[in-house]
Amino acid sequence: MVDPTPSSPGPRERLSSRLPRMQPALLRLAGVALARVLTLEHPADSVLSRFFREHPDLGGRDRAFVAEAVFAVLRARRSLERWAGDDSPRHLLLAAAVRVFGLSQRELAPALNRAQEHWIAERRAQPVPALSPAEQADLPDWLYERLAAVHDSERLTSLARSLKQPAPLDLRANPLKATRAQVLARLVDEGFKAQAGLFAPHAIRLTESAQLARHPLFLEGALEVQDEGSQIVTHLVAPRRGEMVVDFCAGAGGKTLLLGALMRSSGRLYAFDVSDKRLARLRPRAARAGLSNVHPVCLHNEQDARVKRLAGKIDRVLVDAPCSGTGTLRRNPDLKWRQTPADLVELVQKQRAILAAAARLLKPGGRLVYVTCSLLPDENEAVADAFLAAHPEFAVEDAWSILDAQGIRPERSGAGPYLMLAPDRHQCDGFFAAVFSRRPLPTAPDG
Repeated sequence: MVDPTPSSPGPRERLSSRLPRMQPALLRLAGVALARVLTLEHPADSVLSRFFREHPDLGGRDRAFVAEAVFAVLRARRSLERWAGDDSPRHLLLAAAVRVFGLSQRELAPALNRAQEHWIAERRAQPVPALSPAEQADLPDWLYERLAAVHDSERLTSLARSLKQPAPLDLRANPLKATRAQVLARLVDEGFKAQAGLFAPHAIRLTESAQLARHPLFLEGALEVQDEGSQIVTHLVAPRRGEMVVDFCAGAGGKTLLLGALMRSSGRLYAFDVSDKRLARLRPRAARAGLSNVHPVCLHNEQDARVKRLAGKIDRVLVDAPCSGTGTLRRNPDLKWRQTPADLVELVQKQRAILAAAARLLKPGGRLVYVTCSLLPDENEAVADAFLAAHPEFAVEDAWSILDAQGIRPERSGAGPYLMLAPDRHQCDGFFAAVFSRRPLPTAPDG
């Protein structure tokens, strides 16, 4: 399911359109799906995908209802648990129907038995419980405390509210295949609620959910799904034609594809990752996008011999480091319940090691871009500052100025050189980026 945007019809309107189908059997299945997700053993989207494969008889509307209800619980889990008085999946679903979707007893009646009707009536009659600030934000205490350490209460309230909203569907026109104007015109002509992105030059935003996997624009490689924030941070690399560039943690290659397009499929673009399965998904995507300069390389770790062979030879390196993903909670609300402070410590150690390894690739004068989709200073400023302290051969560049030179001008947050994108301020996923340049070698004196 693709989440609708905050500007699309509200949660009540979206769910109301499916109420005639919301019978007891469907509510029971939604409870089963939610129970599996709440084990927190695997990402919610993969759990739901498997669940739907096991229930092929569910129609599109029924699947959409189950997914939307499950994600509503994940986004507001703490406040729903307080209102429900327990954490049973069935009661959390009913609490979401009442508290998130605002459905009345009459609207819910077709899906309820008498015990459930009595339970809802009883909960409605109770005073609304007083919530702690972390419960109001629907964040675990440890995550709320870390964010509260760097944001005042007004700013934190705004950020937390935005993280509980469903994310929009952002697309990217592939400039090797078509301009944004051409893609946008075609989508609008076909009835899609589409508009240009706010900042990134190739970004397109859909204001209603849509299925595009079989659309000709997607199949022809003229269109990719990519959050606008992800597009913005990729532009910090600003690769030139003919250069040697490395996407150090390429994953399935969303940023790799944009880098290749910016290079006009020239030069050499290495896509490094430790997962061959993720890189396997990149290969057909690169071919569809018309890229011939992408070279996927599966590494054992950041110290792989293939990394060492390229030391000092690379013009630009992007490090999209593994992180807590707290900037993507609109899309992946289960992450806030699956992460722990211990996980954060482990991630920071990994980020520092990856960044140090990637830095060795740069030739003098080369550019290194460190990116996370995290909102936490532990993974962001602290890692960047530590890298600079340990690597005097690198200097920090002003990320905002690099974007400004390309006509990309999101509202500046803070006075420092690091980029910080946030859902409430920039209407995209949360991203941090630091840009470093390797100082040129000193010139030998004459004579």
